[in-house]
Amino acid sequence: MNLNVKMTTQPPASSIRSDNWVYRRRSILNKVMLSLSMIALVFGLFWLCWILAVLVLKGGSALSLTLFTESTPPPGQAGGLLNAIMGSFVMVGFGTLIGTPVGILAGTYLAEYGQRGWLAPATRFLNDVLLSAPSIVIGLFIYAVYVSQVGHYSGWAGSFALAILVIPVVVRTTDNMLLLVPNSLREACFALGCPKWRMITMVSYKAARSGIMTGILLAVARVAGETAPLLFTSLNNQFMSFDMNKPLANLPVVIFQFAASPFTDWNTLAWAGATLITLAVLGLNIIARSMFRQK
Repeated sequence: MNLNVKMTTQPPASSIRSDNWVYRRRSILNKVMLSLSMIALVFGLFWLCWILAVLVLKGGSALSLTLFTESTPPPGQAGGLLNAIMGSFVMVGFGTLIGTPVGILAGTYLAEYGQRGWLAPATRFLNDVLLSAPSIVIGLFIYAVYVSQVGHYSGWAGSFALAILVIPVVVRTTDNMLLLVPNSLREACFALGCPKWRMITMVSYKAARSGIMTGILLAVARVAGETAPLLFTSLNNQFMSFDMNKPLANLPVVIFQFAASPFTDWNTLAWAGATLITLAVLGLNIIARSMFRQK
């Protein structure tokens, strides 16, 4: 029995694409969106490079050894920013030490125990609200509940304000990183008779370690340049001091005060402080991104 099979030839893909109006419309739309994206990228990079260039030109010349060895001077005298650098380092350090454990534990609850019920979704929503809250609101809150009660500004008040800003960043990062840990690892631990708390500490934390560290570094980078909360909590101190119960010098407030002053030498120190804190924050962000990529 002979079967006559008629072979039909398909037109080449190029002719289909050239004759297909849907393909042409999508191709044009794709080119337009890519062009807009490139313009937005160049626009953002332009302002970033401009800001960095101005900081380096105006503050780079003031970066010297004196900046790290002498305290803030009175008008008309030479000096540095040692007390402000150390004050910022101390307050950011204590704020991170206070906020990080709270954030990690809260994120652990959300990822490991909050699969059911209303508490975890409500906590995530409130954490997102706190994450986007203006920092000046946090400063006013600490002023109302702590500074006004003790009757004076202090380094502890500044650390508490920074800790509140650290917590939502660490909570979000810890929650997201723990949710990325495969459930097969958890099931394998449970199959071996491992209790849940040991599974979290020995498996989940180790698997998400670099991501959690990235969140902590990003939180530090965020609070390192905050000025508004410190104006209502720690204020400033012209002298070197490590007493956390008294006003403490810090870079953001010194930059704010010196930049608004009519004295040229203070303006120069403000530019130097702005350059220093910008480079520090930029370095922390680069380190955090590098750690996340190596995960």
